[in-house]
Amino acid sequence: MSNIAFIGVGNMGGPMARNLLKAGHQVTAFDLSDAVLDPVLKAGARKGASANAAVKDADVVITMLPAGHHVRAVYLDNGVLGAAKKGALLIDSSTIDVDSARAVHTAAEKAGFLFLDAPVSGGTGGAEAGTLTFMCGGSDAAFEQAKPVL
Repeated sequence: MSNIAFIGVGNMGGPMARNLLKAGHQVTAFDLSDAVLDPVLKAGARKGASANAAVKDADVVITMLPAGHHVRAVYLDNGVLGAAKKGALLIDSSTIDVDSARAVHTAAEKAGFLFLDAPVSGGTGGAEAGTLTFMCGGSDAAFEQAKPVL
């Protein structure tokens, strides 16, 4: 099983992180809101002190954030791309604007990471049930590596 950092555990990310825990993965979670973080911690996740601290030892980093500027802030500007260990797979499941998705994807590849843009469809019910549909954009290698987690 994978060591996963999950950043953004609100309405969609929380159930997704809990399903990863149920599947036997180790999850380190981070969110700015303790109210949404607590149920994930109670399900067995470890708490990351910050987004960068959460990704430090992760094999896979998953982000589920509200908007493109949040995704850019987490990955860029002394963020995840500088803190994640080499070889980590980066997956952004946020539903964001194309320009932000492309900017983060390009920066991740330039930094030597496999990156998968993987927004979801299925709503909170699908997140709870583990039946989300992922619309994946990225290299074949990133997609193959992501399959066991998705």
